[in-house]
Amino acid sequence: MKRALLFQGGWDGHEPKLTSARFSRILQEEGFQTEISDTLDCLADLDALMELDLLVACWTGGEIKSEYTRNVAKAVGAGVGLAGCHGGMCDSFRQDTEWQFITGGQWVSHPGGDGVEYTVNIKSSSSPIVYGLEDFTVKSEHYYLHVDPAIEVLATTRFPLISYYHISNKAVDMPVIWTKRWGNGRVFYNSLGHHDDVFENSPTAEVLMRRGMLWAAEGKEIAVREGLTTDAFENNAKMY
Repeated sequence: MKRALLFQGGWDGHEPKLTSARFSRILQEEGFQTEISDTLDCLADLDALMELDLLVACWTGGEIKSEYTRNVAKAVGAGVGLAGCHGGMCDSFRQDTEWQFITGGQWVSHPGGDGVEYTVNIKSSSSPIVYGLEDFTVKSEHYYLHVDPAIEVLATTRFPLISYYHISNKAVDMPVIWTKRWGNGRVFYNSLGHHDDVFENSPTAEVLMRRGMLWAAEGKEIAVREGLTTDAFENNAKMY
C-alpha cells in the first residue's frame, strides 16, 4: 500500500485542517495509507521520509528548520512525490529559498484580495493531469507568483484583471497548475485553494488535485523499479 504524509499548520486563514482532511480522503479513496501531522517535526527523520510515496504540504508561512528542508530535498530527490495547493505549498517558509527551489514558485500578491472571478485556462498537454479537462471559472484569490522557468505549466490565468501598480506592464499568462522534477522526484502545484470550498464550488479544481497527487506519487514506484539513484544530483558545494 502506498503511503502519504500530510503536514498541516501555519496561518489558519487557508484552512489547513480542512484541506488536509480533503486531500487525505482523496488519497484513501485511491488506496493510500495516510498520516496527518500538526508539526514540522515529522520532517526530522530522513529515513522515515524515504519510506513514503508522497508528501503533501498544507502549511502557510511560518519557519522551517534548514535540516528539515534538506530532508525534503533528499527524499523528493530520491523519488518521493511532493504536492500541494495555494499558500499551503508556495507561500510556505518565505525565508527558505531552497523550499522555493524545490516547489517551483513563490506567491507575491493577489491583487483585489479574495473574491476575484477569473478563468483558469487549461493548456494543451500530454500530461494525464489535464487530460480531457476544459477551461473553468473560479471566484477566489487571483494568485500572482514568481515562478521557476523550469516548470511545466499545465494551466494559466490572465493578468491583470484588477487595477494595481502591475498593470503598467504587458498582460501575462500566470501559471496556475504546474509540475516539475526534483532529482528522481515529481512535484505538483495547484495555486487554487484559498479556502477549502474552492474544491466544492469548482469540481475541476479537486480533479486536478487528485490527478496531481497521484502523478507525483508515481515517481517513487518508478525510481524503485528502475533502480534509480541520486548520484547524478549530489553536490558537496555549499548550497545553503
